[in-house]
Amino acid sequence: MNTRYYEFFCPVKVIAGQAALEHIPFELSSRAASRPMIITDKGVRGAGLLEPVISACEESDQEIVAIYDDVPPDSSTDVVRAIAAIYRQEKCDSIIAIGGGSAIDTAKAVNILVSEGGDDIAAYAGAGVLKRPLKPFFVLPTTAGTGSEVTSVAVIADTRKQVKLPYSSPFLLPDVAVIDPRMTLTLPPHITAATAMDAMTHATEAFTCLQKNPLSDAYAAAAVRKISDNLLKVMDNPKDSEGRLELAQASTMAGIAFSNSMVGLVHSLGHSVGALCHLPHGVCMSLLLPYVLEFNLERIREPLGELLLHLAGPDVYALTPKAQRAEESIATIRKLRDELHKRCNLPRTLKETGKVEESQLDRIAEMALDDGSIMFNPREVSLADARAVLQNAWG
Repeated sequence: MNTRYYEFFCPVKVIAGQAALEHIPFELSSRAASRPMIITDKGVRGAGLLEPVISACEESDQEIVAIYDDVPPDSSTDVVRAIAAIYRQEKCDSIIAIGGGSAIDTAKAVNILVSEGGDDIAAYAGAGVLKRPLKPFFVLPTTAGTGSEVTSVAVIADTRKQVKLPYSSPFLLPDVAVIDPRMTLTLPPHITAATAMDAMTHATEAFTCLQKNPLSDAYAAAAVRKISDNLLKVMDNPKDSEGRLELAQASTMAGIAFSNSMVGLVHSLGHSVGALCHLPHGVCMSLLLPYVLEFNLERIREPLGELLLHLAGPDVYALTPKAQRAEESIATIRKLRDELHKRCNLPRTLKETGKVEESQLDRIAEMALDDGSIMFNPREVSLADARAVLQNAWG
């Protein structure tokens, strides 16, 4: 873990708080944008989450000229092309993404097409392909987990070729991320738990992976503390607006952390499980996290021990001998997962999901070795290692 040289980059303006979304009209006008398009999904619209955004714009004489509300859970290149066509037809000049990871990633890809031109989104896949700023882009996350509002990456499926196309560029970063607790108040318990554990995994891997640095550590540690302090409170009182805001801020902090320090084997395995077994990403992260930490333990003992302060608080940290703090951190994460399982049946093992067959573990392990995240794992991973971690996680 060499921190003699590192880079840290997060130019996204973050607006957070109880009335944050009312600032959207000002942010639009400050970027000379007057014809925004909203990109979202039917669940978000059905929950009534567009109304306060539309009202705020109308009160400031800003017109939302187009709304696309049919983004699927796993978006595709076809969806991106269809939305880009509407954007051009309605002569829009900016994008407001409202939703979770899929809606935000879709909006990022749409912004590439409407800014760069053409209909072949695959042509812009990969890292560093984009060379100039895109159209004004604003994000309102409705889940407290992905951190997509502050990341420079997107993943879009090409359903014809049955592959997922990755996009990575600093120009994909939104101009503004709006963190408003009203956007997450209606999240069901299961999604609240899974997305928060997604953020917990982002922060924990960021704090322990090869590219960690002092600045990413600060964001990661703060995210772990906010999730540890607030997740069970929100599970027990879903209308806790302050707790919801803390989880949303934790997600953003974790997103900033892992954008600059990267992630590791939890994500490599999780991406593969998600692709092959169609499990939600947050569920994969939650169930795999402790097993990967155990695998990496001897390479991450010091930073994982430090995390105990943020996972369990100063009393537990002080009472735990230094040599045992890393193991206690893993035990604390396991206890949190047990509490979430009690409250909403969030799976703790692959077997508990009911969607993963033990016969699929070999294929999942093979796919994980080809995932880019594995490069930053603190311990080198062989096919046998990946398979062994999956077997432990099987249950």
